[in-house]
Amino acid sequence: MARLPGVETPEQVVCHVDMDCYYAACERLREPELADEPLIVGMGYEAGEMHGAVATASYEAREYGVESAMAISEALELLPRRATADDPTDTGIYRPVDMAFYESVSEDVDEVLDDAAETVRNVSIDEAYLDLGDIAWDDAEAFGQQLKADIEASAGVVASVGIAPNMTTAKLASDADKPDGLVVVEPDGVREFLAPMDVADLHGVGPVTARELREMGFETAADIAAADEAALVDAFGERGRDLYAQARGEDDREVEPKGRPKSLSSESAFLEATTDVAEKREKVHALAVEVAERASAKGALYKTIGIKVVEPPFDVNTRAKSLSGPVDDPDLVTGVALDLLSEFEEPPVRKLGVRVSNLSFDDRDQASLDAWEQPESDGDDTDSDIRERHRSRSSGGQADLSEFE
Repeated sequence: MARLPGVETPEQVVCHVDMDCYYAACERLREPELADEPLIVGMGYEAGEMHGAVATASYEAREYGVESAMAISEALELLPRRATADDPTDTGIYRPVDMAFYESVSEDVDEVLDDAAETVRNVSIDEAYLDLGDIAWDDAEAFGQQLKADIEASAGVVASVGIAPNMTTAKLASDADKPDGLVVVEPDGVREFLAPMDVADLHGVGPVTARELREMGFETAADIAAADEAALVDAFGERGRDLYAQARGEDDREVEPKGRPKSLSSESAFLEATTDVAEKREKVHALAVEVAERASAKGALYKTIGIKVVEPPFDVNTRAKSLSGPVDDPDLVTGVALDLLSEFEEPPVRKLGVRVSNLSFDDRDQASLDAWEQPESDGDDTDSDIRERHRSRSSGGQADLSEFE
């Protein structure tokens, strides 16, 4: 975003968080025995097949030349599929993408990020920017270390973190020491940090652009920073202008949330997996109250209420109830969530979550339940059915909800 003449770029402390080999890390979370194994996660891939493309390759698989976006058939030529545990060591393990599971782990990461900073810009399922406000640069490294530790403790995956005065440099910093890296670039060290960086490591530079830059005599970011900007623009258009600014550490963008949220959720883990029904219901009640309060504070209406139940070790179950229209009704959130929880009264549970989704930020007058026409029953519960069953359970053998308040 361009600034008016005479208006200085505001000082920022920007943190970029990037999960290391995220899909592979999630698969290892679910199957710890995959640790240290060459692991390939394929998009459009099915077990035993050759179609699809590599979504993520673990660092062990990359040593064999397997890269993201490579065809699975090509990856199999470099690293054959392991058929049995007795296969030779120069084989890999292939898994299909399980986006629902990866998103559930990402929710755990997001919860840590939201607690760590007031302003978070989620770029993708495994990447985000944080505006650290007025944190002192002397405290930046300690912040990064704590953030990494909190992510691993809460979500079980490892992140690389870069902290710098702007978004572009923060992202380059998070890439600079992967995996499990932490790089802090203070304002007076930006140019020094960028100078030796290979042109191929700059954002938006693929193999073709890197070759063209080298043919023009540019090997490092310092070479580009010292170049004539007009020559870069002539060669690459606006992308050349971006490369010039990037190499000089110039980026006046502010970290801003990316649109309105599509959902709001809250999760909490037990110290140990529990089968205690009252304990589970107490946890869900507290989470439902928290989520409903956050939705009200943001002016959000919701059409879907759901829960997440994680059974040991990381067996993620989700259930949801779609309503007949958008509401702001905390009691209904609690009632639906507890009703959905009833399916999981017996199995041990290590973590629970409550979510409201299909959010709407329209005129809140539409939120009156009394104004709706209830559809004819098709075997599903209506909103009033759930409320009534919720009330009867609370006054019966289940724990009294008033005890949780």
